[in-house]
Amino acid sequence: MKIIKYSVVAMLLLIVNAAKADTNTSINEVLVAYLEIKNALANDDNKLANQKAAEFTASLKEVNPAQLDAKQKATWLKYSEKLRFDGDHISESAAIAHQREHFASLSKNMYAVIKEFKTNTTPVYMQYCPMKKESWLSESAEIKNPYYGKSMSECGKVTETLKGSGK
Repeated sequence: MKIIKYSVVAMLLLIVNAAKADTNTSINEVLVAYLEIKNALANDDNKLANQKAAEFTASLKEVNPAQLDAKQKATWLKYSEKLRFDGDHISESAAIAHQREHFASLSKNMYAVIKEFKTNTTPVYMQYCPMKKESWLSESAEIKNPYYGKSMSECGKVTETLKGSGK
């Protein structure tokens, strides 16, 4: 009887850990897609930003709220629709200025999600552009400004490092 109880507990722990791994993977895929939008905007490539934003909104659908703990679920429910809204606008707009407007909002919301979930396995850098008075997330401490692109690519500074779960 004890063996059966221990076996059931072990199986439940495996299921919970697998669900957590799926959640971490899906949130990290959202982050990677966000970073690809940032890089496209930093390179003044509105067409690539369209494509990457479409991939971003598709990645949002892979996050299963049922696998989240209560605090994460509340955060996800608060921000997922906002992320989708901005992702859709970036994917549908040909005007890079309009894409960048939505990227500012997208960045604020992504920061809130990444700060809560802490699933990134490598550092993520919060960067700030004093000219635009907006922030963004980056996979590198090197500044590549998505708001001004190549015209002012180095305008900005790192204001925070989100170490996440991997460090």
